[in-house]
Amino acid sequence: MSARNHLPSGLVTFLFTDIEGSTRLAQMLGAGYRPVLSEHRRLLRTTLAASGGTELFTEGDSFFVAFPDASAALDACLAAQRALAEHDWPTPDSVPRVRMGLHTGHAEPMAGEYASAEVHRAARIAAAAHGGQVLCSGATARYATPLPPGVSLLDLGLHRLRGFDDRERLFQLVAPGLERQFPRPRTADNIPHNLPTQATSFVGRGAERSELRRLTQANRLVTVVGAGGAGKTRLAVEVAAGVVEAHPDGVWFVDVATVTDPGLVAFAIAAVLGLRPEPGRPMVETLVEYAASRRVLFVLDTCDAQPAATAEVISRLLAGGGGVRVLATSRESFGLPGEVVWRIPPLSGEPGPDGSPSDALALLLDRTAAARGGRPAGSAEIDGLQRVAARLDGLPLAIELAAARLRVLSAGQLAERLDDVLGALDAGREGPERPVANGRRWMGNQHDTVDLAAAAMGGAPVPGVRAAQRSAIQRHVTMQATVTWSYRTLSPRSARLLRWLAVFSGPVDLATVEWLMEDDDPLDALSVLVDKSMVQAEPHASGSTYRMLDPIRAYAARRLADAGEEETARNRHVAWCLHALRRAGLGSDGQPVTLSLYALDPLADELRAALRWTATRGSARNGLQLAAGLGHWWRERGLAREGRLWLFRLYGRIAETGEQIPEAELAATYHMHSLQAGADGELAEELRFSQRAEAAARRAGDAGLLARVLAGRAAPLIDMAQFTEAERVCREVIGWADDNGVPGDALFAIFRLAELLWRRGALEEAAELLASARPIETALPVERGRRSVDMVLGMVALARGDLVAAHDHLVVALRSRMNHGFHGRACDTLTAMAVRCAWGAEPVLAARLFGAAQAAGTALRCAPGIYSSYWLREQAAVREVLGDRAFDAAYAEGARLSLEEAVALALAVDHPDLAAGSGRFTGIETPKQRAGEGGELVRWQATEHPEGG
Repeated sequence: MSARNHLPSGLVTFLFTDIEGSTRLAQMLGAGYRPVLSEHRRLLRTTLAASGGTELFTEGDSFFVAFPDASAALDACLAAQRALAEHDWPTPDSVPRVRMGLHTGHAEPMAGEYASAEVHRAARIAAAAHGGQVLCSGATARYATPLPPGVSLLDLGLHRLRGFDDRERLFQLVAPGLERQFPRPRTADNIPHNLPTQATSFVGRGAERSELRRLTQANRLVTVVGAGGAGKTRLAVEVAAGVVEAHPDGVWFVDVATVTDPGLVAFAIAAVLGLRPEPGRPMVETLVEYAASRRVLFVLDTCDAQPAATAEVISRLLAGGGGVRVLATSRESFGLPGEVVWRIPPLSGEPGPDGSPSDALALLLDRTAAARGGRPAGSAEIDGLQRVAARLDGLPLAIELAAARLRVLSAGQLAERLDDVLGALDAGREGPERPVANGRRWMGNQHDTVDLAAAAMGGAPVPGVRAAQRSAIQRHVTMQATVTWSYRTLSPRSARLLRWLAVFSGPVDLATVEWLMEDDDPLDALSVLVDKSMVQAEPHASGSTYRMLDPIRAYAARRLADAGEEETARNRHVAWCLHALRRAGLGSDGQPVTLSLYALDPLADELRAALRWTATRGSARNGLQLAAGLGHWWRERGLAREGRLWLFRLYGRIAETGEQIPEAELAATYHMHSLQAGADGELAEELRFSQRAEAAARRAGDAGLLARVLAGRAAPLIDMAQFTEAERVCREVIGWADDNGVPGDALFAIFRLAELLWRRGALEEAAELLASARPIETALPVERGRRSVDMVLGMVALARGDLVAAHDHLVVALRSRMNHGFHGRACDTLTAMAVRCAWGAEPVLAARLFGAAQAAGTALRCAPGIYSSYWLREQAAVREVLGDRAFDAAYAEGARLSLEEAVALALAVDHPDLAAGSGRFTGIETPKQRAGEGGELVRWQATEHPEGG
């Protein structure tokens, strides 16, 4: 029989519950919301039924339950809240915050339900509660006595429930395990405010909200400063909504952008308070007098529209009464005593600790779903959306505009168009010179400010206010309008600096800005740009750096072209990049130092921007010089294909302009191109450009250059498995370089010959050759960090069975290569260390290092190289020792390591025992022998020689 046939009658206690913010929780959790909702229902049903409650209905996240006893109902609520609090939810953010409301009154069930005003009163009490709070009426409090030990009811006073004329005394259940501090109940007589009603949900910024709320509570004037479209207004309103209860005389929002006459700022603020002018008395005095004895928070938005007038009114308000606080938003600070300037950061691009989307991506996902009629983005679009969010520098307005474009574009298509940020985001929208009819920034009472201001003036129109309102709306219609709003306030010097800074892709230091502007001291102009939030200042221990958000940079770049300054500024930027490349190879004393590719990592975006200019409108010769400085970096970062593409674009620029390039520079470029092609697996292209390099070097008549080019000829031959021919070429080049007095320029041929000798087992000759190469390598800053001599000597030592020497050489090579950023070459050395561990009775560690080296090498697009068959042979031997399952587990574990983690693991390997009897030259057991399977002692030598070498 249904439980509804046994509904309590007479004195009945009704309970309503629901999840506070369930819609937002569902949006945040997505597919994860359903299990949370189900678990919430299970916990409530278990605890409520155990106390004798009868469930009448469940709808969504709501419960309606009837109890025959008020004490049992309170006990049930207490048990339910404790169960919810103690439950192990998936994440802290997924905890459902349930509000509960109780009321007791006489009621009789009819046809399995109640038709009584007492039910509606209980529902209104539940609606007044906050998540985690249990509220009850005076009647429930009266009939629930006595209370259990440690439990009490806190009197919250009289409140008018919505829909009821009388006032109800509300009580809050207080007990161990329950929250105690809550805002005032959400009843009809709540604290007044005029905060705008938001049309969209607020996404992310949890840390920023907490910090800004703390500052607002601790300081009387807080100014939120940031670029246009950074989300200042939205964040300020969100924070203000959370501190309403702390200001019993109200929280009042005023958009200063609706005021064009400085004298009307005080009128705009007074208007929202309903104040009228007093004859013969300035409105600011009336305003100050009204606020003097009150605890009130003014949220003054877009104060940069009238900075001086707004600062004056704020100063008067703060001086007039200690209960007045101001939360302002502006693109620049006021400079008032006691002002706390808080610069709003971009939306975070970092994923949450639980793997949830970053704030920037979460906002883009939310707004994209809204733009597409509620249809969320598919998993296939996530990568594209992440690219879009990252490119927009976490600027909320830019993300909102991008979401609108995703109605007609896929995420990938939009990401491809973001080289022209303004064009991609603003296309199809009204610009600043074309008004938008009936546009509203807020869903709510933005226009009330204007209407009340008119009423305060006796019903007469306020001059300029309507026009200002339209301007305020237009400034957020497009990114161009947003930035123009600030650009028009700049002095000529500040505007010029902003335009010229657009040539930089990333942050720059003060010395770089001074270098760019040459004789024009930029400090004053730079300070203005920082104060107006058009340039972001980022302090570091070594000094501040300065950068523009991408949408602002795009705007400044347009202005740069419009001003006819682009060619001069871009060429100056190219010159700076060439200077930075040269400086990366010099120490503080101006002398050459060992090349470190880490010095080029922070320059990469700047160099790409400079290459783009040289390949389209600048000097191709300068572009080739930039490419020459990036040759090693491209290969070691797995970007050889990118390098090849830049070189082809530069060749096209040369053909277009007919620019004359010296033969020596062409030879060096073609040689470097050959190396990029080889690293990218393009063997025919590698050989073709090697031949072009040789021809250009011969025309240049530079013996050293020709030796370097010829030394590289062995590489494509090795890649094509022509080992005998490669050895012949190496010997010829080495001999020719000696005869022409440039032996050091044949170093690359020496390394290749040593590897070829190692391959066919001529270990003594390889070792002698490498010994002669040591002083040459040491003398060359470009080669010292790679320690190729030690790498090949380590391989020779492995082939000899000398585990100690192998360890010593490989550790030196691996440490140096990682210390100087040669990541691609470090992968080879890491694999060699895996072999060393296999021969050192550490097969599990060997398998992990094999996995790590393979994963890193694949990510860096490393070519197999001359050692590839050896690696495979040794890896197979380790697999045979461990068995497939153990080997695969260790290999997979290594593949999950980063290159840095894997190198640290390899460098931590204990040094082989040097004690007598260690077996240094007595033969090394094979993996099978160490496993106890017997077999002969062996040393590896290549057995397959396609050319009989």
